Amino acid sequence: MIHIYCGDGKGKTTAALGLIMRHVGAGGRAVLAQFLKSTPTGELAALKALGVPVYRNELPHGFFPSMSDEMKETVRAMHEHTLAEAARLVRSNECSLLVLDELSPTLSLGLIDREAVLSLLDDHGEAELVITGRDPDAALLARADYVTEMKLVKHPYEKGVSARKGIEY
Repeated sequence: MIHIYCGDGKGKTTAALGLIMRHVGAGGRAVLAQFLKSTPTGELAALKALGVPVYRNELPHGFFPSMSDEMKETVRAMHEHTLAEAARLVRSNECSLLVLDELSPTLSLGLIDREAVLSLLDDHGEAELVITGRDPDAALLARADYVTEMKLVKHPYEKGVSARKGIEY
């Protein structure tokens, strides 16, 4: 089945990581593919300890609007490589749970091939797929079996508190 964790609230990636823990604890083989993330985060060490492969790229820093066209193409190529590797793992039955973290905004920003994404969603064998990120595309929502929306009600950032290691990253 396909799961989507979306919304403007905190917890999309955290929920997906919780599912990885549950899946691995039950004897499953999980893989995490991250898009639009380059900063080292606390979950990477934990996933390594669990033996969960992580596919991500060291991306050029900067917000999307300030990226040059050349930088956007570099990021797009990196993301397409990550998606192709994730698709290979799923289609060869090397993993039974694939988390595609921040795939929704990657798709909406045009930083990944739409047809390649939809092809994976339409042909993922027996693997469970999880997609995270804000504002999922209608085609993703139409294919999903679960859609969970995290809603922002209150966040310390509103009071000027910066992201904290081990909590937000």
